[in-house]
Amino acid sequence: MRPNLFGAAALCAMAWAAPASAQLSDNVLKIGVATDLSSLYADINGPGAVSAVQMAIEDFGGSVLGQKIEMVSGDIQNKADVAATVAGRWFDAEKVDVILGAGASSSSIATSGVAASKKKIYLATDPASSDLTGKLCNAYTVHWTYDTYALANGTGSAVVKAGGKTWFFLTADYAFGYALERDVSAVVKASGGTVLGGVRAPINTNDFSSFLLQAQASKAQIIGLANAGGDTINSIKQAAEFGIVKGGQKLAGLLVFISDVHSLTLERAQGLRLTEAFYWDLNDQTRAFSKRYAARNNGKMPTSVQAGFYSAALQYLNAVKAAGTDDSDKVMAKLKELKWDDPVFGPSYIRADGRKMHSMYLFEVKSPAESKGPWDYYKLLATIPGEDAFRPITQGDCPLVAKKN
Repeated sequence: MRPNLFGAAALCAMAWAAPASAQLSDNVLKIGVATDLSSLYADINGPGAVSAVQMAIEDFGGSVLGQKIEMVSGDIQNKADVAATVAGRWFDAEKVDVILGAGASSSSIATSGVAASKKKIYLATDPASSDLTGKLCNAYTVHWTYDTYALANGTGSAVVKAGGKTWFFLTADYAFGYALERDVSAVVKASGGTVLGGVRAPINTNDFSSFLLQAQASKAQIIGLANAGGDTINSIKQAAEFGIVKGGQKLAGLLVFISDVHSLTLERAQGLRLTEAFYWDLNDQTRAFSKRYAARNNGKMPTSVQAGFYSAALQYLNAVKAAGTDDSDKVMAKLKELKWDDPVFGPSYIRADGRKMHSMYLFEVKSPAESKGPWDYYKLLATIPGEDAFRPITQGDCPLVAKKN
């Protein structure tokens, strides 16, 4: 067990003393939570993300540099145009200092672009595409929780090593799905496996029958589900109806959240291997945070993304306090300056390309007989240090890194 360097999150807020000449623009610090409040990913981020940020603000003390902390939230519907419009309005008209979230990779990439043009900080707590710290990186974006490279490195590598040599992908038809299929395919091939093909399904698909039949006909040992949320749940449920697993093929959930397993039930999800940045029952710190979160969210344990919102909001506030200002360049410099023991992700730091570094974990979903109670869903198979989990900084084609070298 690692030492509890933070204790209560409120103590974390005291770790950095504010400079004597502290100041905030507009005499208020405003955090914007851009999330999916009503659609496919609402269980992954959604209202739980808003709640997590509110927890962070309260744990920090409700004010910074002697001024009030405010929060606004908006439903970006996982649409790039909606996310860009909301981000522009928040930064320009509503004087939002930082945006967290932005949902799907496509809407998050759009938000990142707006943040860069406005020279405002964007903390990407829920998207997956590793392009955010690769060819699309910028000086104002931090990719916080996980990414497609780390997911591929964990689940994809483990499945091939376990004998899953031939793959067929069922991929969400947008930026996230493309990046995940690309990154997992690279790991599969590098590990000695073969990709037989794939099919792309529109986001928020209800009927996966035609896509699953193509996957079944491929005879691939592994059907890689390069989707998320409701799409993952529906594809797994319908794969069971087609008898795909009983027929000898296996499913690889490439982005699976605890909310998905809860919806599927252990009966359907047992044995599924997955890579995560966070699990509520991992250690004393994750349990303490998660139990407080559950108490205000109808008993639901947080997803890794919801934990990411809490973590990002808290560390952003620490950086503002340390910088003595909400100036984006100075706050980002503080974010990238120090290593810290994150209350939910453990030892952490932020690289020059904007990738937040922390350990990732390979889990297997328990059988109903193995579970000891509500939300006791995972058994830990491996801990993957951040330096091994995430893409090496020199391989992402990030312009920020290229300029430094």
